[in-house]
Amino acid sequence: MHIAAQVLVALVALIHAYFLVLEMFLWDTDRGRKAFGTTPAFSRESATLAANQGLYNGFMAAGLVWGLLAADPVAFQAQVFFLSCLIVAGVYGAATVSRKILYAQALPSALALGAVLLAG
Repeated sequence: MHIAAQVLVALVALIHAYFLVLEMFLWDTDRGRKAFGTTPAFSRESATLAANQGLYNGFMAAGLVWGLLAADPVAFQAQVFFLSCLIVAGVYGAATVSRKILYAQALPSALALGAVLLAG
């Protein structure tokens, strides 16, 4: 179970690293607009806000990687903390922005957290 938990944590970290790239570097491109369903005018005007959101996702990914590389008990604690943050942010985002955030962020994080708790 420990290996499965670590694989799930790594996948969530990769998802959030991808969000960083989308929001910080690809936001005002065809690919970024397609991913988030925005118009050229909106993506141009909101690029700074999206970059800020991308930075947040990068910090979440970095925290999960730290949790993968650290020794216990820090590894377990970091994974639980960062996955919990992502679940809360995902539920809030789903309630306020788009239901898709529940499936793209909260669900993978919840699955990873469940595996981490079972393995711990």
